[in-house]
Amino acid sequence: MRGNNKTTLAATTILTGRTGRRWLRRLGPGLITGAADDLISARIGRVTGKGLAANIREHFPVPVLYAIVVMLLVANTINIAADIAAMGESVRLVIGGSSHVYAVLFGITCLLLEVFLTYRQYVRYLKWLTVALLSYVAVVFAIDVPWLKVLTESIWPKLAMSSGMLTVVVAVLGTTISPYLFFWQAAQEVEEMKSSFMARSLKKRPAHSRWHLDRIAIDTVTGMTFSNLIAFCIIVATAATLNRAGVTNIESSAQAAEALRPLAGEFAAVLFSMGIVGTGLLAVPVLAGSAAYAVAESFRWKGGLDLQLRQAKGFYAIVAVATLGGVALNFTGIDPIRALFWTAVINGVIAVPIMAVMMTLAGKRRVMGPFIVNRGVKLLGWTATAIMAVAVAAMLLV
Repeated sequence: MRGNNKTTLAATTILTGRTGRRWLRRLGPGLITGAADDLISARIGRVTGKGLAANIREHFPVPVLYAIVVMLLVANTINIAADIAAMGESVRLVIGGSSHVYAVLFGITCLLLEVFLTYRQYVRYLKWLTVALLSYVAVVFAIDVPWLKVLTESIWPKLAMSSGMLTVVVAVLGTTISPYLFFWQAAQEVEEMKSSFMARSLKKRPAHSRWHLDRIAIDTVTGMTFSNLIAFCIIVATAATLNRAGVTNIESSAQAAEALRPLAGEFAAVLFSMGIVGTGLLAVPVLAGSAAYAVAESFRWKGGLDLQLRQAKGFYAIVAVATLGGVALNFTGIDPIRALFWTAVINGVIAVPIMAVMMTLAGKRRVMGPFIVNRGVKLLGWTATAIMAVAVAAMLLV
C-alpha cells in the first residue's frame, strides 16, 4: 500500500504541476472518443477544415452520404436510449425513486448542456467526466480476481466459431470503433480550429502542421489507451463476479449492480453504478452531437457548439431529436442491455463502409493536399477495415 500511495502522490504532483497542466490541455477530443481510426478522421478534419459528412458530401454520391447519416442517426438515438435507461436505473438503485423520472432529468440535463454551454466549457467538462470511468478500475481492485487466469485467457481466449460468438465479435468491434466517434472527432478538430481567431486548416496554413499532427497522435493514442483499459476492467470485473457465479442473463444495469452486491460487496456495487452514470453523462452529448454535426454538414446548415440556439436552429434541433427521442424510447419497455448490445452490432456493420470512405478520403491528394496518410497508416487503416468487413460477413453467413 505504501508503494501505491507513493505512486499516486507522484502522479498527482505531475498532473498538478506546470508540465502536467500543459499535457492535460493538449488532451481534448481524442481523450473523449479514444478509438483507433479517430486518428484518420481527426486528420481529415484538421487538414480540410471540414467535418467528415461535409467531405463525404463533396467527394461521394449523395445517396452514399444520406445512407450513412440516416444509419448514424438511428443507431445513435437507440444508443442514447440505452444509456439514459441505464443511468436512471443506476440512480434508482442507489437512492430509490423512479428510474423513468431520473431518465427524463438526465436527458434534459444533457440537452441543456449542449445547447447553452460554449464549446470550450463543454469540452472541459466532458474531458473531466472521463475520470468517472476510473470507478470501473476501482471495482476490479475491490474484488478477488484470478490474475494469472485473466492473463492467460486474454492472450489465448477460448472462442467457438458460432453465429452467436461472431455476433459478439462484431459488437465488440462496433463498440470500440464506432461510427459516431469518427464524425465527432473530425467535427471537434474543426471546432478547435474555429475557436482560435488565427487558426486555419492545414491545407491553407501548413506552417504548424507538425505540431498539430503530433497533437492529434498524442490525443488519440492517449484516448485509445484509456478507453481500452476501462473496457478491459469492465470485462474482468464481470467475468470475476457475475460469470463466475453463473449469472449470465443480465437485462439491466441495476440488475448487474444488484448481482454484484453479494459477490463483491456494497462498495463495488456503488462504484459500478457511479461508473454507469459518469459514462452516460459522457456518452449522451457525444452521441447527440455527432448526429447533429453529420446532419448539419449534409444539408449545409450552420452548426457548432459555439453557436447560439438562434444561430444554429437546425443543428440544435437534431441534438434535441436524438436526445429526447432516446428519452421517449425509455417508455416503450426497451431492454437497455439488449439495446446496447444490438446498437454495438449495428455500429460494427455500418462502420465498414464509413471506414472505407474515410480511408479513400485520407489517401486523395485533392482532399488532403500534401497531408495524405503515409503507407504505414494507410496499411493499418485498410487492415482494420478488412478485419471489420470479414467479421461482419462471417456473422451474416455463418
